[in-house]
Formats: sequence, structure tokens, C-alpha cells
Amino acid sequence: MVALLLVAVSLGLSNFAAAVGIGVTGIDARTRLRVGLIFGVFETAMPILGLLLGHGLAAALGHATRWIGAGLLIATGIYALAQAVRGADRRHGADQRAPAGQRTGRMLITGLGLSIDNLAVGFALGAYRVNFAVAAIVIGVVSVALSLLGLELGSRIGTRTGNRGELIGGIVLIGVGIAIAAGVI
Repeated sequence: MVALLLVAVSLGLSNFAAAVGIGVTGIDARTRLRVGLIFGVFETAMPILGLLLGHGLAAALGHATRWIGAGLLIATGIYALAQAVRGADRRHGADQRAPAGQRTGRMLITGLGLSIDNLAVGFALGAYRVNFAVAAIVIGVVSVALSLLGLELGSRIGTRTGNRGELIGGIVLIGVGIAIAAGVI
């Protein structure tokens, strides 16, 4: 069980870092709920999908899962940077936020990018005969907890950075993507 918790924390750290990036753009109760649900569902579902897809696909994907996830996060971060720059041009000091649907779309892509590595975890869980339901639940719960903690930390940073929050959030997502590609997270 300790090993499972360590794996869950290891997987959840990337969610924590990404949630900090989201949190600096400003969060409310709805955002907390969306991030918790999206990140939790992806982190819980991907190991299940990995187990279902089997070891054959694990061999085919191999280390590519890390690159796919990193690429999705970097692309999302670049998109957030572009939106921040465009928004700054339009705002001229006014505090306008991206529409909720757009933010949810970005969160879905971010959640997918962050959870790609969980496919490999699912393959490994099948090989080591870990109780899969318990593993998926533990990974999901740890992911949600770390995501909410990251949102709170990011929100506190965001209140100090003002309108630069979305810009900082994009940079953090790119940084998380680079860290995943480099194998740091």
C-alpha cells in the first residue's frame, strides 16, 4: 500500500504543478470543482484504460506516453500565453476572464496531458496484480487532493500578480510539460 501511495503522489505532483498554473489565473468554487473533477476523472480512468489496453500497447507506446503528455501540456501553455497576450491587448486594464467553456476545454486538454503517463501505470498494475479498483481510487483521490492544494497555492500567488496570472499560468504549464519531457516529474 505504501508503494501505491508513493506512485499516486508521484503521478499527482504534475497535477499539483499544473493546478498552481491554473490557480494563478483566479479561481472560484466552480473552477475548483471543475479542476478536481477533470483531473480526478482522468487520473482515475487512465490506469483503467491502460489495464484494458493491455501490455501489447504498452510495448508499442513505451516512452512515447511521456512525450505525448508533455507535448499536450506545452501546447496548452502556449495557447494560454497567446490568449493572455491577446487578452491584454483587448483589456487595457479591465479584468475580463476567458469564457467558462474555453477554460473547461483547456482543462480537459491539460487533464489528458497530465494523465497520459497513467496509461503506463495501468499496464504495470496489471502486471503486478495490484487490486486495480483500490489503485485507481487511491490515484484519483491523491490527484484531486494535490490538484486542490495546487489551486489554492496558485490562487494566493495570483492575487499578488494581478492581470499577469494567465501569463504566469501558461508559463507554468509549459514548465510542467518540459519537466515531464525531461523525466523530472
